Amino acid sequence: MHKPSTAAALMPQSKPKQQISKPSASACPYVPPAETPSTSQSPSSARVYKALNPLNYMPSDLSQTPESSSQDIVLPTDREVSSIPRGSTDADTGNWVYPSPQQMYNAMVRKGGGEVPQDAVESMVAVHNFLNEGAWAEIVEWERRFGKGIVKGWRESRRGEEGSHAGAMIERARGDEVAQPKLTRFVGRSDAMTPKAAMLQVMGWMYPAKYATEPPFDRHDWYIERNTPSGPKEVRYVIDYYSAPPEDTGEPVFFLDIRPALDRPGAAAERAIRWSRDIWWRASGAGAREQAATSN
Repeated sequence: MHKPSTAAALMPQSKPKQQISKPSASACPYVPPAETPSTSQSPSSARVYKALNPLNYMPSDLSQTPESSSQDIVLPTDREVSSIPRGSTDADTGNWVYPSPQQMYNAMVRKGGGEVPQDAVESMVAVHNFLNEGAWAEIVEWERRFGKGIVKGWRESRRGEEGSHAGAMIERARGDEVAQPKLTRFVGRSDAMTPKAAMLQVMGWMYPAKYATEPPFDRHDWYIERNTPSGPKEVRYVIDYYSAPPEDTGEPVFFLDIRPALDRPGAAAERAIRWSRDIWWRASGAGAREQAATSN
């Protein structure tokens, strides 16, 4: 699970921004429609699907100009360029681009569901971008371990989470990193709870003192391009977004549970290896012994 993230850490102005006048297919989604178009479409649903960006099921014509007559403040139209590279199957190249506050507001107005707080849209965009960057960093770590196969993942995970992150720094120094993955598309599925999230809710009902937690407020499925010796391979990751108790200062805290989707045999092995190797490393006291050995 990705470590908790607080809004206080948001520094979107420190990243490169790009002024884009026309919406492109690289637009990052935030408020997806409730339903994913199916292959057997009625004429009306086909027209709806044609108006959507097929990469992320978001309207492909999100304007940079106000679309609602109720908007009474000026929202920025600057769009931040993410650190997430686009998959080679896309027509565009480069990195994904996050929506501007104005585009975000237009998307939320189209979806409906009540009055949108206009003065909070910029903060919503900053949180959205920050969480996506954290999610991508964790996916890159999964790919660093398992992108070259289960055997490498087993070796990389043998010293638990802390040891593996230390190994990542050594890899970077030696230039022995796995090829950077790329994000080909992603879909919001907030109406479809993952089996793991459902299991945690049942555990919370049975053992509230230990496992009680609110259900995730959102779910995304991210499809990435993994570089393998036999060529690019599409791998799906599942992300559950949880809210946690706020900081003492009132700043919100979020937890991201990011793991490979169990739609292939290798994914189950990857999840089991990373979890079990970390548990064994800590439970056996290997970390403490190693620290004591290095201090002597």
